[in-house]
Amino acid sequence: MGDFQANFKRPDAGIRTVEGNIAGSRAAQFERKRQLDQEAFLARKQQISNSQRGPALLDAKFAGGTTKDTAVETIGLLSAEEFKAIEEKRNQPVEKELVTETEEERKLREKKTKKEQKKKKNLKKKMLSTLSFGQEFDDDDDDDDDDDKNCDDNAEPPTRLVKKDPSVDTSFLPDKHREEEAEKEKKRLEQEWKEKQEAMKQQQLEIIYSYWDGSGHRRNVVCKKGDTIGDFLEQVRLDLAKEFKELANISADALIYVKEDLIIPQDMTFYDLIATKARGKSGPLFHFDVHDDVRIGAIDSRVEKDESHPGKVAERRWYERNKHIFPASRWEVYDPRKEYGKYTIGGGIVHRKEK
Repeated sequence: MGDFQANFKRPDAGIRTVEGNIAGSRAAQFERKRQLDQEAFLARKQQISNSQRGPALLDAKFAGGTTKDTAVETIGLLSAEEFKAIEEKRNQPVEKELVTETEEERKLREKKTKKEQKKKKNLKKKMLSTLSFGQEFDDDDDDDDDDDKNCDDNAEPPTRLVKKDPSVDTSFLPDKHREEEAEKEKKRLEQEWKEKQEAMKQQQLEIIYSYWDGSGHRRNVVCKKGDTIGDFLEQVRLDLAKEFKELANISADALIYVKEDLIIPQDMTFYDLIATKARGKSGPLFHFDVHDDVRIGAIDSRVEKDESHPGKVAERRWYERNKHIFPASRWEVYDPRKEYGKYTIGGGIVHRKEK
């Protein structure tokens, strides 16, 4: 009895017991799940083990073959130098094969790159073919196309581009040759104009003037159009000094030249007055010939005349003493920037002559 009780062991509850019948369905599900998890774990473990052994087995396989080949070639006693020579000789073809494969891959890659570049160029040509000036951009690619033909015989032929339309107005486009020609023409015209002006300045001009000391003494002198008023007054002084001794001991700076009631500065030239068609108070400053004096006789003061009056040469000190008396009271220094309006005589307006 005692042995029976000591060795008695109640069997585990299962799905076939009364207790197991109560919870048998749920217990069976858990049991099945544990089995599936165990099988999946073992399969994963075996897969990881095989993946780790693969490179080692591959190396061992080649190492075994290498060792076997070396063992066959090194039968007998060999020195260390002979053994190394056999190893290098055996490994040399393998290295050469690897280098050959690398060169082939590089050539294939370069060929593929050239094909892509060729396609891009053809696409660019197709886009430019719609432009009338697209041919200009295609000229730069001719040399590259010749090189590509040698490398790729199967490449597509270049698209034929449309030629320029000669009827299209291209004057608005930048043209280096046209700009250079225009610049040359501009310089040529500028030089031609300067030469004409210099030739005009060298032309002779007869100036009729009146030496004024309270009364008029008419004279004339010949000078160049490019001469200044100061040069003209020096010639006048030398000419008048023969008759008026008081002018022999003075300089040209002591004289003034009055034209149409305006005192002309000595640094101006006759060419300046002619080129600008300067106007004075009572007449033009660029005419130096003499017509009838509008101050004398029965002249219609309502009509403006273009006739010039002889300029007056007077001493500066005489002008300073008599500038409050007519006609010196009308004189003033000429200013090229000032507009003097219509011609006037003695304060009255002289109207322009009707045509």
